[in-house]
Amino acid sequence: MENLGVVKQEGFSHGFRFFMKKLTVPISLCLLFLHLADGAKTKSPNVVFILADDLGYGDVACYNPKSNIPTPNLDLLAKEGMRFSDAHSPSTVCTPTRYSVLTGRMAFRLDYRGVFTGVGGPCLITPNRLTLPDMLRKKGYETAMFGKWHIGLTAFDKKGKPINRNGLDAVREIDYSRKLEGGPIDRGFDHFFGTVSCPTTDWLYAYVDGDRIPVPPTQIVDRGPLPKHPYSRDNRPGMIAPNFDLEEVDQVFLKKSLEFLEMHKEQKPDKPFFLFHSMQAVHLPSFPGKDFKGKTDSGPHGDFIFEMDHIVGELTKALEAHGFADDTLVVFSSDNGPEVPTVINMRKTHKHDGARPWRGVKRDNWEGGHRVPMIARWPGKVKAGTISDQTVCLTDLMATCAEIVGAKLPDDAAEDSFDLLPVLLGKADKQIRNFTLHQTISLALAIRQGNWKYLDHKGSGGSNYSRDGEWGLKQYALTEKAPKAPGQLYNLKDDPGETNNLYFKKPEIRKKLKAKLEEFKKSGRSVPLRQ
Repeated sequence: MENLGVVKQEGFSHGFRFFMKKLTVPISLCLLFLHLADGAKTKSPNVVFILADDLGYGDVACYNPKSNIPTPNLDLLAKEGMRFSDAHSPSTVCTPTRYSVLTGRMAFRLDYRGVFTGVGGPCLITPNRLTLPDMLRKKGYETAMFGKWHIGLTAFDKKGKPINRNGLDAVREIDYSRKLEGGPIDRGFDHFFGTVSCPTTDWLYAYVDGDRIPVPPTQIVDRGPLPKHPYSRDNRPGMIAPNFDLEEVDQVFLKKSLEFLEMHKEQKPDKPFFLFHSMQAVHLPSFPGKDFKGKTDSGPHGDFIFEMDHIVGELTKALEAHGFADDTLVVFSSDNGPEVPTVINMRKTHKHDGARPWRGVKRDNWEGGHRVPMIARWPGKVKAGTISDQTVCLTDLMATCAEIVGAKLPDDAAEDSFDLLPVLLGKADKQIRNFTLHQTISLALAIRQGNWKYLDHKGSGGSNYSRDGEWGLKQYALTEKAPKAPGQLYNLKDDPGETNNLYFKKPEIRKKLKAKLEEFKKSGRSVPLRQ
């Protein structure tokens, strides 16, 4: 009986092994399919955001048929993706736009006026606020930024006291052996190399690597050898580091972004990445790199625009070379409209209009101050060669990325950010934005609904149109058709040049928009509650 028991046990064991062997292949295949399905479900695209500085709507050839400046790489990007005809920067100047892009929140809610210079701070983004890179990092992304920060940070003096001031004296007090606080590394980025504020218009000409300045400035910049032309203005006599070449900063930023892409390919090819490439081009002074001088027939500023376009091309080529292109959303735009001297001089000497076809320039709440080029490419997702007339804002990048990666935004984050994914995918059957907010350097506010735009102030809200000279716009001042009106109301469909103020003629529309603006100011948000 014992032997029989052994035989029965062995027979069962053999049968079970045979049964399991038969099931091995189907089970393995099922597990494989489940794994692939899960991978397909969770895989997120890389995101590359390229931000030019002071690039006008009319500075890009695919936006301006009359442009005399070639922008072949941006034209190709538009041909391969979607070009937005009604895209807007959240502000008409640098600092608040960058805050809004990285937080999805309008910067006027901070009540901060102006822009940072030198080592100015502290950072406008508070430590507890969710940022775009932080949100993506929580979803498994490697995050990197190269270029101009300009949202403020904190340096310390030799006694460890924080320096939160602009100007040359503040720069002189910095203890460069200490870490900087509140910069990109503290606000969601894994990697950063760039500058605190404007690279060539500043009191501090030095590179930040991570959270330190490894090569401190040692002397006042010698501006004598620098180019002299109508576009070389706005260069402050700040302190400069020995490794800082004012004419090559954008090429340094490009090199760092290219190195990051190569490193990511080698070390983390299966991990998605977010790359924010923040240019100095084409902010004054127009100092194109040595390889780009004389490359156009449109002078130094035309050459600078050409260099900016070249940078876009090098970044997109690198994505192709590393096999990233097909799985990468590339978004290109500008932080505001074109600068005053560039518009004035380019119109006179080169028959080029960076603000075309809009009224206004940088700092203005008229369209020329904040309507900007915006192009998105995402192979297989965004239909090539499409043009969208959706009204969009750069604040929308955060909510759009959240939807793409499946991140749930809390109600105390991205309060002015709308999801544009349906637009990108060609599935939007209506306007995504019912209202769009605009702000100037002085916190003058405007609100847009459809074709109607209400400016809650007189004049431009920014630039001085009674001033003559190289920074003067008096020659472009228009006769005010409603001089007694405390605000402005325009119908952009009938009057895209914003010449006919309907403040008194359409009181019901003006009152409605004014009420909405006040509501959005009081509530702290323009996006409906998400919870």
